[in-house]
Amino acid sequence: MGWQKPSAESAIVRDQLEGLVALMVDRGILFDEAVGEFEKRFIKSVLDRAEGNQCRAAKILGIHRNTLSRKIGEYKLADGRKPRR
Repeated sequence: MGWQKPSAESAIVRDQLEGLVALMVDRGILFDEAVGEFEKRFIKSVLDRAEGNQCRAAKILGIHRNTLSRKIGEYKLADGRKPRR
């Protein structure tokens, strides 16, 4: 993936993120807490989209599957798979 001109949509997301960061700073949320919460939610969202397939989720995230597996345990995340009947 090379450099791409930012889209209007990505500019909106950046503005929303800037507002969220300002709010978190104003409320005294610590950096480590903020980063951990973001990482946890980001990973959970990708796992859900990958229907629990850790190999696919790791590829989407750009991390090794073992790293993803460790983070799933660290954050006590469900794997995103649909329950079997």
